Amino acid sequence: MTNTSLKRRIGPGLLTAYGLGVMIGAGIYVLVGGVAAEAGTWAPIAFLVAGLVAAPTALSYAELSTRLPEAGGEVAYVDRAFANRSLPVFIGVAIVLAGIISAAAVLRGGVGYLTGLLPVSAVLAVVIIGAGLTAVAAKGILESLALAALFTVIEIVGLGLVVWAGTQATPLPPSAEVLGVPWGGIAAGAALAFFAFIGFEDIVNIAEEVRDPAHSMPRAILTALILTTLLYALVTWAALRVVPPTALAESARPLALVWQAGTGRSAEFLSAIAVLAALNGVLAQIVMAARVLYGLGARSAAFAPFRAVNPNTGTPLRATLLVGYCAM
Repeated sequence: MTNTSLKRRIGPGLLTAYGLGVMIGAGIYVLVGGVAAEAGTWAPIAFLVAGLVAAPTALSYAELSTRLPEAGGEVAYVDRAFANRSLPVFIGVAIVLAGIISAAAVLRGGVGYLTGLLPVSAVLAVVIIGAGLTAVAAKGILESLALAALFTVIEIVGLGLVVWAGTQATPLPPSAEVLGVPWGGIAAGAALAFFAFIGFEDIVNIAEEVRDPAHSMPRAILTALILTTLLYALVTWAALRVVPPTALAESARPLALVWQAGTGRSAEFLSAIAVLAALNGVLAQIVMAARVLYGLGARSAAFAPFRAVNPNTGTPLRATLLVGYCAM
């Protein structure tokens, strides 16, 4: 008999790290400039507002993931909410396609950073890195999230170094901006910053592999949201302490300006961290999309082959290999 049960191997620590890795991606390295362009020196407040706006969504996912701790969480939620049997399949396919497209785009973006650091073929790098990440995802959920956690720690250390650099330089003189709170700019900046918090759906899609999901899922989702919000606000505060909002907005690498202003040294290491952030994003999308395909297998005969779980790896191997291949 074909095994169709995923193994519950993930605890709250790795789950939280996975959530942080999903939300803290390479985008923060450019998003600071975009938010500063809208909110000016109030950009840290815009990130805090964005975190508050995301909170109700996070709470909804936290609640639903405890009631329906299944792989392909959003598919399960739609299936339970509506009588139409085709709607969950449509939603699931859309999520899988979005995950594949996102993984492909982020993979090529990360390779773009890599080719700027090393003289390597972009096509060869895409194939090798894509195949390597797919192999990790196929190996097991524990191995995948452990590697993702390592990437996340490196990302956070890099952002911490940027914050440190921002505290080393002499702060800019007080701004001559118009008195009063620019609520319009803060709202526009928060709307842009909100996209940095997207990632709850990735977390709930691995709920079926989490030990004690009733306790671990809400804690991981909310902890990841809180830590991400505080980290984004802190990084933005440090950036604006030493670099004018206009300079951040005009730069393609705003955090590199912060590092250079604080230390006077090259910020090439940020490009290396951006590569790892991209790899983290690709791995997360492969894992997520494969679980959604696995969930679809229980609801549609057309996707039933993806319901099989490899007895050695405990992963939906066919789904993982298909997603990884398409992402390359």
